[in-house]
Amino acid sequence: MELDLGREQLVVIGGSFGSLRWFDQELPPDSVVLVEEPDVIRRRGLDRFVAGLSMVARLVPAEYQTGFDADDLLTREPGLAGARLVLPGLEYAVGAAARLADRLGLPGAGVAAADVFSDKHRMRLLADETGLANPAYELVEDPARAAEFARAHGGRCVLKPTRRSGSLGVQLVTDPAEIAGRWAASAAPPEPAEAVERGLPTGVLVEELLVGSEHSVELLVAEGETIFANVTDKRIAGGRYPVETGHTVPSALPGPAQGALRDAAVRLAGAAGFRSGMLHSEWIMVDGVPTLVECAARMPGDMITALVSIAYEVDFIEAYLRVLRGERPALPARPTGAAAVEFLTAPPGRVTAVDGRRAALRVPGVLDLQIEAKVGDHVPELLSSAHRSGHLLAWGATPAEAEGAARKAAGEIRITVG
Repeated sequence: MELDLGREQLVVIGGSFGSLRWFDQELPPDSVVLVEEPDVIRRRGLDRFVAGLSMVARLVPAEYQTGFDADDLLTREPGLAGARLVLPGLEYAVGAAARLADRLGLPGAGVAAADVFSDKHRMRLLADETGLANPAYELVEDPARAAEFARAHGGRCVLKPTRRSGSLGVQLVTDPAEIAGRWAASAAPPEPAEAVERGLPTGVLVEELLVGSEHSVELLVAEGETIFANVTDKRIAGGRYPVETGHTVPSALPGPAQGALRDAAVRLAGAAGFRSGMLHSEWIMVDGVPTLVECAARMPGDMITALVSIAYEVDFIEAYLRVLRGERPALPARPTGAAAVEFLTAPPGRVTAVDGRRAALRVPGVLDLQIEAKVGDHVPELLSSAHRSGHLLAWGATPAEAEGAARKAAGEIRITVG
């Protein structure tokens, strides 16, 4: 990455091990101050992990997932006042990153937009006010009311926590009688490894279950102006849990449909007063109308930034960091090719064999293969994106070619469980 960053110029609040490893390949030595929750540092052995990352100059313990106080942090860590960029490394840091950036007078999402997009119910209310298409929805306090909602909408619904990411706690329900038994999985989902032990408060939304193709829109916004927009096609696992199993950039949708998705995402950003940064929104096309699923005021996960970089021949992360430094980088208006990622999944159980790596790598177009499941590991039920077993990244001249290569190569991998 060519972006000039001096020592301790970038504050990253929170992050998964995977995202931090990736950043370490891209950022200069000693350029990052990493802020993390004290109990996450202790529980995950984060001090030992970051000792092997050259980009991290310091690891600063601070509570940020609930009750973040920017002034208190700056009083304890006055050196942070010299930072030139602040970004959230995960969903639960979006609000804190916006508050610290505001306090330092740096570009960022803005506190109001960060708070709206960190709460799925508030996001729904904003979309209603803006005239964007929403499914029918209700914030509910008990399973009985959720079951009433489902019966009023054809016996089907979606249950989801208002404050989680990675599809955690999201369930598709086709029988209202099952809601009572499933309620806890959405009302009190298991905490991800990056979450604090004190818990993250959440409500429960019940929503109309929609049928249509699923897509995301990635916006890069500089001081309220959208300077880049991409539409991604998404693939979702069947069954109760709608975990994402693949993405393709750019979308294969016709131009007018892509334009409608981009326009809807830009309207949503403007309505929230989103100022600067990356905005990742997810949509279902219902009878040709983009209908909002959810939106995050941060970088997307699931390798989407890498797909954009490959398809558009641009360093998308560098462009994002330049925006957070107050610049307006020029990005390509159109992709020159396509890229796709296919995630590896396996049934629950103890891994007894992993085969097919060489055959997968021989598929034309394959750029990268990562298999996280190893012999002896236990594969959990596929409840969220954290439970996938690896990924395949592929390039192609067209979206169909890239997706075909990724899916063909993924089909060569066999993860046997017993």
